[in-house]
Amino acid sequence: MRKAFVVSSGLLLAAFALQFVFAAVGGFTKPADDGAYALHSINGMAVIPVLTLLTALLAALARAPGRLIALAILPLGLVVVQALLAMLANAGTDAVGVSTPFGLIVGGLHAVNGIVAVHVVVGVLRGARRLAAGAPGGDALAVVPEGEPA
Repeated sequence: MRKAFVVSSGLLLAAFALQFVFAAVGGFTKPADDGAYALHSINGMAVIPVLTLLTALLAALARAPGRLIALAILPLGLVVVQALLAMLANAGTDAVGVSTPFGLIVGGLHAVNGIVAVHVVVGVLRGARRLAAGAPGGDALAVVPEGEPA
């Protein structure tokens, strides 16, 4: 189960990396239309949530520490925040549909939240690897000093 947890964590990280690629695809698609961000939306609203739930389930089945299980489920909450930020950013336009400073700031927060989510998933993957390797004391979130094997 622990190896499956590592694999699932790695797939989740890959899905988040692709999310940035898909956002760039949408941003550079000319002419921009409603479908420009389709891959970004599908990955963010379907693939990432399913992989997050699978990763959290595998963490529990691998008997990971509670903190690691909580960290594994956290990306799901961050996806909800992402959706809310995207809606607010899109709503932050004036009467003729031009972005307002409010909409642009909220759009920037959407990007920052995405970066936070990636860092969370990196932490989950590190914890999963330590758990699979049999971390000292069984603490998958233990800090391993530099130069020592994880």
